[in-house]
Formats: sequence, structure tokens, C-alpha cells
Amino acid sequence: MDSREIHLAEASAPSPRVKAAPRTSAIRTQFSYSPSDDGTDENLLILLHGLGDTNVPFARLGRSLKLPQTATLALRAPDIVPFLYEQAFQWYPSFDQLGDLIERPDPSHALNLFKNILIHLTGECGWPPHRIHLFGFAQGGSVAAEACLQWWRRELQLSSQSRMTDNKTPVRPLGSLVTISGPLLSYPTLSKPCETPVLVFRRPRELRNADLDAFRKGFSKVKDVERAGEGMPRATLKEEWQPILEFWGEVLGWRPGDGLYEVTTGASS
Repeated sequence: MDSREIHLAEASAPSPRVKAAPRTSAIRTQFSYSPSDDGTDENLLILLHGLGDTNVPFARLGRSLKLPQTATLALRAPDIVPFLYEQAFQWYPSFDQLGDLIERPDPSHALNLFKNILIHLTGECGWPPHRIHLFGFAQGGSVAAEACLQWWRRELQLSSQSRMTDNKTPVRPLGSLVTISGPLLSYPTLSKPCETPVLVFRRPRELRNADLDAFRKGFSKVKDVERAGEGMPRATLKEEWQPILEFWGEVLGWRPGDGLYEVTTGASS
């Protein structure tokens, strides 16, 4: 299903302008949810922090972006980082019992958690999958990327099963992914690349060419942005956030009136 068909389907069965807030009983980790400032929940931006952090600063970040018609959901990773006295969390075990870095981490626990969250958001909360956008830093970016592929595999399987019963079910990718220095943890093997648009924001020496090759293998639309420095994009440098904001301007949905839909074609003014 292309973007025009998606919009026509929305016009006949639009999602609610104001979405139901996520339930704590359905999201089995701490989270911070904020509806859109302008009263129209057309998009949902899910933010995933990096290793050793919490959802709190990413909740502040989501609100400070003030993206139009966009609610935000900042999730806290499910596991506590060992050997630390402060509240620091990880999406998957990164260190062994001796404190050494695990070369091949297993994110399955986080991915199962995220899968159930997406099912809750697209079901009870009323979010269309292509209106859900992911933003992750480092370890959080890796989980967000793997979650996009996991969702895509699930959709491909459901669509394949529906064709066997002559009940054609469209494949519904998630809206977009921004990963900040977060590589894929597995090399993707897919019958069809994931159609979720991706922006890979990286620092020098943080991601290898093989990491970018994996993204281009798993996703059909990948933008690569490299900036000097380290860590998260700095709020004091416009040139660091500008490509991310321009990307969101291309992928975020926009609802100009009841029952009418279009996609923004440039950066927000």
C-alpha cells in the first residue's frame, strides 16, 4: 500500500483526533506520556534513552521539541545497570559478571516489551502504525531499529497469512526511525526491506561502514548524517538538530481538518 492509498483509507476511517493515554497496566516499565500541545494527536514520537540513563531527560526533550500535532512517549529501559549505586537502566545486558563488555548482546527481553507496547498503542490507544515514530540514542537507538524490523516481519507474516484466505491485509510499517549512534544488533535477512524511513545520525568512528550496510540491507529508505563531536545532538548547535527536524518535516503526518489528511513536505516552519 503506497502513501496515497493509506491516506484514502484514513479519510474513510480516521483515527481519533485525541488518542487515549497509554495504560500503566499495559506498559510494563516506567514511562512519561505527553499529548500534543495543540490538541491534535496525529503523530506519536517514542523516545528511548541510552545506556545508564532514564526516561526523565528524554521526556523533557520530547516536550521541548514541540513538534506539531505530535504526542510524546519516553520509555525507561527495563533493567538496572549492575555495579552502579545510582538509578541507571539498560535495554539489554551490556556487561558480564566481571564488568567486561558483552560482544553480542541479546535484546530479546526489550524487544518483547516493545512489541507488547506497540500492540497496545495500535490497539487500545488508536494509533495507526505509520503515525508512530521512534527516536533512540545509542543502546536505545539499537532497540528502536530492531523493533522496527521485528514489527515489519510481523506485518509481512500477517499479510502472507491473509493472502492464503483471500483477505488481503496491507503491510503497515512504522512511521519513521531516528537512531543516534545506535547500530543494528543483527544483520537483517528479510524477504522485503522494511519501508520505515530511517535517519542514522552518527559521530566519527561511532558506526562502521558495515553498520551502515546493515541498515541499507534492512531498510529501503536510509539517510546518513555525520557530525563532529560525541553523544547526543547538542541543543546549542542548530546544524546538529536541523537534519533531524527536516527529516521529521518529511515524515510526520498533518491533519488540517476533521477527516482530512496530508503529509508535510518540508521542515516545520
